Amino acid sequence: MKSHAKAVVIGGGVVGCSVLYHLARAGWSDVMLIERSELTSGSSWHAAGGFHTLNGDPNVAKLQAYTVQLYREIEELSGQSCGLHLTGGVMLADTPERMDFLRLAHAKGRYLGMETELITPSEAKSMFPLMDERHFVGAMWDPVEGHLDPSGTTHAYAKAARKLGAEIVLRNRVTELTQTSDGTWKIATEQGTVETEHVVNCGGLWAREVGRMAGLELPLLAMEHMYLLTEPMPEVEAFNRETGREMIGVIDFKGEIYTRQERNGILLGTYEKAAKPWSPLETPWDFGHELLEPDIDRIAPSLEVGFRHFPALENAGIKQVINGPFTFAPDGNPLVGPVQGLTNYWVACAVMAGFSQGGGVGLALANWMVDGDPGFDVWGMDVARFGEWASLRYTNAKVRENYSRRFSIRFPNEELPAARPAQTTPLYDIMVRDNNAVMGDSWGLETPLWFAPKDTEPRDVVSFRRSNDFAPVGKEVRAVRERVGITEIANFAKYEISGTGARAFLDRLMTNHLPKPGRIVLSPMLNEVGRLIGDFTIANRGPKDGIDRFMVWGSSAAQIYHMRWFEKHLPPDGTVHVHRFDQTLVGLSLAGPKSRAVLEKLVDIDISKDAFRFMDFREMAVAGAPCMVNRLTYTGDLGYEIWMPPACQRQVYTALKGSGAEFDIVDFGMRALLSMRLEKNFPTWFRELRPIYGPFEGGMERFVKLDKGEFIGREAAIEEKQEGPRLRRVSFIVEAEDADVMGDEPIWAKVGDQDFGTVEPTHGYGAPRFDEAGRKIAKAGTSMVDGAWRVVGWVTSGGYAHSVEKSMAQGYVPAALSDDETTGLFEIEILGRRCPARINVAPLFDCEGRRMRA
Repeated sequence: MKSHAKAVVIGGGVVGCSVLYHLARAGWSDVMLIERSELTSGSSWHAAGGFHTLNGDPNVAKLQAYTVQLYREIEELSGQSCGLHLTGGVMLADTPERMDFLRLAHAKGRYLGMETELITPSEAKSMFPLMDERHFVGAMWDPVEGHLDPSGTTHAYAKAARKLGAEIVLRNRVTELTQTSDGTWKIATEQGTVETEHVVNCGGLWAREVGRMAGLELPLLAMEHMYLLTEPMPEVEAFNRETGREMIGVIDFKGEIYTRQERNGILLGTYEKAAKPWSPLETPWDFGHELLEPDIDRIAPSLEVGFRHFPALENAGIKQVINGPFTFAPDGNPLVGPVQGLTNYWVACAVMAGFSQGGGVGLALANWMVDGDPGFDVWGMDVARFGEWASLRYTNAKVRENYSRRFSIRFPNEELPAARPAQTTPLYDIMVRDNNAVMGDSWGLETPLWFAPKDTEPRDVVSFRRSNDFAPVGKEVRAVRERVGITEIANFAKYEISGTGARAFLDRLMTNHLPKPGRIVLSPMLNEVGRLIGDFTIANRGPKDGIDRFMVWGSSAAQIYHMRWFEKHLPPDGTVHVHRFDQTLVGLSLAGPKSRAVLEKLVDIDISKDAFRFMDFREMAVAGAPCMVNRLTYTGDLGYEIWMPPACQRQVYTALKGSGAEFDIVDFGMRALLSMRLEKNFPTWFRELRPIYGPFEGGMERFVKLDKGEFIGREAAIEEKQEGPRLRRVSFIVEAEDADVMGDEPIWAKVGDQDFGTVEPTHGYGAPRFDEAGRKIAKAGTSMVDGAWRVVGWVTSGGYAHSVEKSMAQGYVPAALSDDETTGLFEIEILGRRCPARINVAPLFDCEGRRMRA
């Protein structure tokens, strides 16, 4: 074993070998993988080996599609077979709600280039004759599903990496990690010490232990997962003999089971409700190629459903039950990327779907390490999406919940209960007990979503369609527009940037001019390639003792993500200090035409229109409590953001409610706030503004000052402006019925043969379909073309704008179409129905912004 390497990957499962291969392929030949035992000694060796491209996050789905494509490449390079079986698969819906879920997935597949198809139960039975179609209402076919040999695939990655110059050291456990003052890592192992610039934690079942070596508690947990293999089945053998094909894979949502053919029998796996963690506190180092004791009783409820839905399985003999541990993050997606607070410590772990996602994870992480950017929008996998509240016990509860819901529908208005409440503000009991609030989880913080009428149960009736919150949210919106309302905004991210170098630091990071003392600006933040990685409100507190002080507000979910970026660019001379307040600073938003009348009774300074202008910042006492006040709101109306220490929040809230009583002040929630922003065409972070869009694509050009001097991403922004953006964010009015857009729906346009090049297939091959007689079915799948109509873009978010009484959507379309308000040009596909839609360039509410400036 050599003593130095540019990067060391810890862990020899499929993910570690993929990262090693991609680093070597990117030109880092001086890389090493260290494995405590043999390759595939963790979860990889006993995995069922299934792969698919469908994922709830379109950006993760793209990386999964890349993974499937990659297998041919590594087979050719390594000479090692991956044992690919590209059979295709179906998802079976037993209820109308599950069929709606498949319609959403099918529509999403259009702009991803996926060839999925909605089919009948009888069509599904022709491909999987073991099923009883009477239990189902429909299905979705995906040709790019199948299974492979887990061991062969892992060794194919390893052999390909070795051919590119990488080194693999086996039977050598890592025992300690230390980082020297110059940032170099020393990795102590059983065979000696290796010095390296970069450490990559691909520890799998031992990722927590490798994290703890660097002082981390990563949010992941291993769960016991069982699948069984049947004895040879005559029905399977007959199908193979008569058709010359292998049976397809099947997911049965009702039974929470998946099946595929394994030799002459069937592999059947479950994600049972009675989920059981494995080794929840620490993973023993001597665990290896062992299996856990099967527990058929625990999966019996799923098996009973499976036997009803697939009667032939009930009579099949069970050859073997596999029970092995797999790691999960709280939301089921991987943990990937650099860790905030550590230099060159990277993670790629909790990749439970390693044979669907391992290739994409390896590519994104290698890009990140080599080029400084993953090259994709990987927020759904970024380790930075979790905060300090994701503790060991939180992770245990959420992973068990996620595991037991693996094949359950997640409705857009569904708030999951496990590990809540994790964080609350001083108003939590008032909101829940007194105000009848329906609460939501906002980056671990309990936040009011909407307020149920008195004497009714405060809960969401979960649905893909308009639900029981529709009327109450509408009432909240109209009250704000007509009078005044108050809402909590503690779920914003809050920072103070201070120091003698604070202005220069922020000026380099932000695209807008910085504000003068007492003023506020809005500014995007770009990465080096000119993509949007932040959207901030910045206030200048004014200097104190010769030190500049700026308050910065942003997206709560991006706090660790943005702290990682801030720390990366801090000057080494200590002239800039970044303080993240998190919940040590909380806030209230007061909005509506009567908001000034409410606030002025509680302050001792002049807050008239000319004295406290739109986009002004002041530190003032509100009801006697020390506060910082911004003269703006996300509602797009007259209003104020009021920030205070948690100890003062109840005092300020109570005073505002009392002062506003004469105007019939109302509490409004996050859903009302998001409704109001739609009619102002305001974007949201991580929906409209993401690292795959440039500032001009995102409609943020008025906040990008190319003449102000150098800032990160400026050259790329200049190029985007000169060449013109390829896409543009637009707002639509949609002729919806009982369901509004939820995000990720395809946008159709009547453009004939025009090709804007905005929707590109993410994979280029699929498995054919056959009818009962074995004839190939040529029926179209997820077509992006329908006569003169073409899929030209996608929805990012939307809903119902209550004060203008319109269903609205935001999304991206080709720039050439972005200002065309022609009726009949666009349609947006909602739950299988293509609804007429029209671009509205000017905001529907207060298009000149007079209310905000009043």
